[in-house]
Amino acid sequence: MGEIIELGLNRVEGDLEVKIEVQDGRIEDAWCIGTMYRGFEQILQGRDATDGAVLTPRICGICGTAHQYVAVTAIEHALQCEVAPNAIRARNLCLMAEETQSDSRHTFLMFTVDFCNPRYADHPLRAEVEESFAMLSGKAYRGVLEHTKNILKVVAIIGGQWPHANFMVPGGVTSRLTVGNLVRLRTLIDSYQKWYEQDILGCSLERWSENRTFDDVLAWVEASESHRKSPMGLFIRFARSIGLETLGLGEGNLLSYGSGYDPERWRPPYGAPQTMRAPGFFDAETKQLEAFDHQHIEEHIKHSWFVGYAGGRHPIDGMTVPEYDPDGSRYTWAKAPRYKGKVCESGPLAELFTAGDPLATSLFTMQGSNAFSRQFVRLHRPTLTLMAMRKTLDELFAHAAEPYIVPVDDVVEGTGVGLGSAARGALAHWVRFKKGKIESYQIITPTGWNASPRGSDDKRGHWEQSLVGTVVKDLENPIELGHIVRSHDACLVCTVHVLDTDKRMRFGL
Repeated sequence: MGEIIELGLNRVEGDLEVKIEVQDGRIEDAWCIGTMYRGFEQILQGRDATDGAVLTPRICGICGTAHQYVAVTAIEHALQCEVAPNAIRARNLCLMAEETQSDSRHTFLMFTVDFCNPRYADHPLRAEVEESFAMLSGKAYRGVLEHTKNILKVVAIIGGQWPHANFMVPGGVTSRLTVGNLVRLRTLIDSYQKWYEQDILGCSLERWSENRTFDDVLAWVEASESHRKSPMGLFIRFARSIGLETLGLGEGNLLSYGSGYDPERWRPPYGAPQTMRAPGFFDAETKQLEAFDHQHIEEHIKHSWFVGYAGGRHPIDGMTVPEYDPDGSRYTWAKAPRYKGKVCESGPLAELFTAGDPLATSLFTMQGSNAFSRQFVRLHRPTLTLMAMRKTLDELFAHAAEPYIVPVDDVVEGTGVGLGSAARGALAHWVRFKKGKIESYQIITPTGWNASPRGSDDKRGHWEQSLVGTVVKDLENPIELGHIVRSHDACLVCTVHVLDTDKRMRFGL
């Protein structure tokens, strides 16, 4: 056995560690280890039927809006109740604000700072990279800190605060937006768009939208100095020069539940999600994009520290009963979700590909899923989100006199599912109600898909597989691992521990 590298990953929707076996500089095996049992699903058992919408946003300080969105949707699904279209618009606006700030913060506060690693000290683009991406001093880094704070005021105006706003209720939202509120929202969106155009893209959203294929993007980079020198242009040039597209290759199966319900089409009886970005499943084996059906989801726990059951179970029938045992083949507090029995990747790339975005489709068709394609699409997605935010705001102006909430009954009995997307990917809550209380609650987060352990068939999870085969040039500075980990949007600072027979080294990712 070769060296073992342990990556302690903090705040990846719960603490996560990745253990990797390296032989002759090549990763031979990997294990994703969820190191913390939080117990939200058990905490919710026996509580009031609406408590899921109040408590689950506390699961993640970054994706709280997304959690409340799907939690309320699960209640509405169980009730089969109407929802005020304006409420869906307001929810969508908040969801998009949370998403676009996350995309920008992750890219420039977490990912591109690795381009300033000592490994690249002699790179010909080093001076440009330092000027734009250096931690604290880089122009893009500083700009993100200021402007993402402002776009989150969209959530504060509608929901009262961010994070952990509590404004979505069955049938609508608790706030009614005045014309003055809408004007303030317009100003915030306009300001963020202007910054993204001038300081990130180096062109207008309209000009960027002309890029329908990745070949168009490569031509765009060279079309003008403002494109080439922009953070987007610099990211593309530098990332391709270091071979980022060769790192972090996964299975290629993509999964999205769709994002943002359509305010006019999302009506009882609730069936397949009617969303602004269409859901779907891409099967890498058949090369087919299929319609999504949550009934094909199962969770496996063969390698997880839970009371066991054979094979997989649909989440509505799932069990979450902890049983810690560090011996044997079990190694994590995370479950292993599968779709049609297959390992899947979720995130911006999956979301835009299944929704039919031409640029994401072109890139994925050309080079598949890898560290570059994931991060590039994360930079591309805000251009679509900002235009969708403007459209949604226009609709709120046009329907200003309409209600933001409709009366609904209390939920007593039934089951509900809330499907949606957080910034990191597919997010869903499944809940069963009995006598006005929560009988069972099951949650699968985006990280649940991407960082899942082995399933009942002992096949590695997506993140585990994406690490296998990577050549690490310097075990004292394994920056390749940082690029792969970060491309999946691991939160905050990570520490790598390289274990050898006679020494222990640390490397901060």
